[in-house]
Amino acid sequence: MSDGHLFIKELVNKTCIHRYNLSLEQWHLSLIWSFTVSIFCIGGLIGALVAGSLISKFGRKRCLLFNNFMAITGAVLMLLSQTAMSFEMIMAGRFLCGLNSGIGLCAHTMYLLECAPRQLREMVGVTIASFISLGKFSGQLLGISELLGTEKNWPWLLGFISFTALFQLVTLPFLPESPSFLLFERGDRPACEKAIKRLWGNNDYSKEIEEMLKEKAALQNVRSHSVLELIQNQTVRWQLITIIVMFVSLQLCGINAVYFYSFEVFRAAGIQEHKLPYAALGTGLCELSTSVAFFMIIQRTGKKVLLFRGYIGMSTTLALLTVTLYLQHYLSWMPYCSMVLIFMFIFSFACGPAAGTVSLPGEIFPQAFKSAAYTIACTINWTGLFVLGMIFPVLVENLDSFCFVIFLFFCVVAVIYIKFIPETRNRTTLEIAAEFDRIHSKSGALHRIAFPENNLNGVKTYETKF
Repeated sequence: MSDGHLFIKELVNKTCIHRYNLSLEQWHLSLIWSFTVSIFCIGGLIGALVAGSLISKFGRKRCLLFNNFMAITGAVLMLLSQTAMSFEMIMAGRFLCGLNSGIGLCAHTMYLLECAPRQLREMVGVTIASFISLGKFSGQLLGISELLGTEKNWPWLLGFISFTALFQLVTLPFLPESPSFLLFERGDRPACEKAIKRLWGNNDYSKEIEEMLKEKAALQNVRSHSVLELIQNQTVRWQLITIIVMFVSLQLCGINAVYFYSFEVFRAAGIQEHKLPYAALGTGLCELSTSVAFFMIIQRTGKKVLLFRGYIGMSTTLALLTVTLYLQHYLSWMPYCSMVLIFMFIFSFACGPAAGTVSLPGEIFPQAFKSAAYTIACTINWTGLFVLGMIFPVLVENLDSFCFVIFLFFCVVAVIYIKFIPETRNRTTLEIAAEFDRIHSKSGALHRIAFPENNLNGVKTYETKF
């Protein structure tokens, strides 16, 4: 939204002049603009709250298909807002796109992880962050003045989401439903086996199906739990705490603050105002390329190690960045140090929290709790985004660059907590649950579930159709 804010504020003012013969003051425009931005988070929060029940009722694939219609409707409203001389259409479109994002983030993540073989699950989970980074970079790229960042074309920038929604609406029907959903929720083993062969190829997957049946037997007669039931259940207490800590840390790690200060640092380094959008492209490209590189190494390193290293790097960088931003008013060469630190922070964020956090609920919770776990995780995500958007300007005004100390605290907390969570690489959800139980010295119900030991060090190569 930042690329077209001047044009949108101009539309708001023109609309009020046209309707009421009233020219708005600057604070009026800023208030309407803030609400237009924040309503996306409100839509995302509502979408996350209803996502769990929708996913359990209709399935992952059907939920994703229907969800595209909200994105298309919202995009059309924003696309026609300039012609209709109505800024309210942008608000309504943003709200619908927020709903789409809140539901889609839950359904998309669950669908991908449940369709992937266990040995490839972490790699597939990283693609979620990679495509989020690709979306941010694409928005930055399309928003430059040579493309859609003009007075004539900005509605197409807001409505571009319709093309991606249409693409998914056309292609997704050719893919099968999630094998786990078919087996656990529908109890349809033949459909599950057929879906696995369509996704992974015509090989023998009896071992994988046996593991799924073992989890199904452990959860026999257990339906999908609600959010309240998940909160009250003692057997997954540490998984729930892990989700809360990791998703709160993801929002309060300081990445939004670093992006905010990047423009100030670029200006201090001598980059001209009209070239700042091109410098911002560099930050987006850094996050995207790092996320892709993370995809290549996670299978060898493991998620826990990379999350730990990512937060260590972010903590160190935030501490140094606080110092360099304070000193850049006194030393002419200090902005260049800040520029290097900004890119180092984005690198650490992309190869740690960004790529490793989103898929956690699908990896550490049993099938019966996944929908509720994603609802909680995405609710924290959208609430944190909304609250941060409201209080961050106040923090900057009162603390200036020392606001990074607050984000540094959450990064350090994440570093400490990660030491007490198990590695998820090449493990089933039952094995991960038992490991949580062992680490925290709890003798819970999952200790009584019998399952054979697997060779977790050996990595089996899977051929898939994609």
